Amino acid sequence: MINWGILGMGRMGMSFANAIKETSNSKLIATASNSGKVFGDFENKSYESLINDKNIDAIYIATINNSHVDLIKKIIETQKKILCEKPIATSLQSFLEVEKLMLDKKIKFYEGIAYYSHPQTIEVLNLINNDEIGNIEKIESTFGFKARYRPSSRLYNKELGGGSIFDLGCYPISFFMLFAKLQEKIFISNKKLNYAKSGVDDEATATLNYDNKFEGKIHVSIKSNLENSCTIYGSKGFIKVKEPWSPSNNDVIEISSKKHFYVKQIKSNLSVYANQIEKVSESFLSDNIKNNLFDIQKSSINMKLIDNWLSK
Repeated sequence: MINWGILGMGRMGMSFANAIKETSNSKLIATASNSGKVFGDFENKSYESLINDKNIDAIYIATINNSHVDLIKKIIETQKKILCEKPIATSLQSFLEVEKLMLDKKIKFYEGIAYYSHPQTIEVLNLINNDEIGNIEKIESTFGFKARYRPSSRLYNKELGGGSIFDLGCYPISFFMLFAKLQEKIFISNKKLNYAKSGVDDEATATLNYDNKFEGKIHVSIKSNLENSCTIYGSKGFIKVKEPWSPSNNDVIEISSKKHFYVKQIKSNLSVYANQIEKVSESFLSDNIKNNLFDIQKSSINMKLIDNWLSK
């Protein structure tokens, strides 16, 4: 059993606290919130007291983007295990600094890309590995929603780590990474960014290239509702994932292979966040790094691509 603490009780912290009740190998011990928000009958601890609580094995960081690095540094000193909500950092420099600390101290760490370990994602990988649509030729991936423009809000404030790429870019990038055996050979060949008045990017597109083998067209936005889907085109057909980022307990993916079209139903006994918690706790308990979780090496590749995408 892994005893968990949560830092930050906003939407993601509450989602984690509710989801952990579905798991069999994880238990919530304590929560902390600067806003004073509490979960159920839990006492609202200070961040410092939760981080130093000897009864806690692992901490989920669900605070605002620009606070993650400082909190990770404090947790490292206690040798606790970490699951951090994306993005880990709001600059490549600060990410590289904390990455080195975690590797030096051998901290067990994952980034909260929850869909990665969901049965739907695993099934898509199985279809690709079984040559269902042949060799991958192109991947299209979108994630966007219309958020009201408020310069002081988390999404539109640069100091708080706002912008469409920081908030959403990790999703299409991480999806593309699933199909690249040598992920360090992914690069951005083309990009376009649109900026809000506050200076953050509110919409962005990019073309990812994997070792000149296949491309990915990605699009993120915090000012427009997008389809929020992923399609993998291969030499024999395509696979369309209609709910890639927040799969439910019962989803479908569309497959067209050798002129035969069919729909495959994917069922999960756990919600997307409960599934992630269970898989992360399983990895922490076994001391093994799981390929279907987003470890620090994957985070490093993702962060470098985000930095490239944001650079002018």
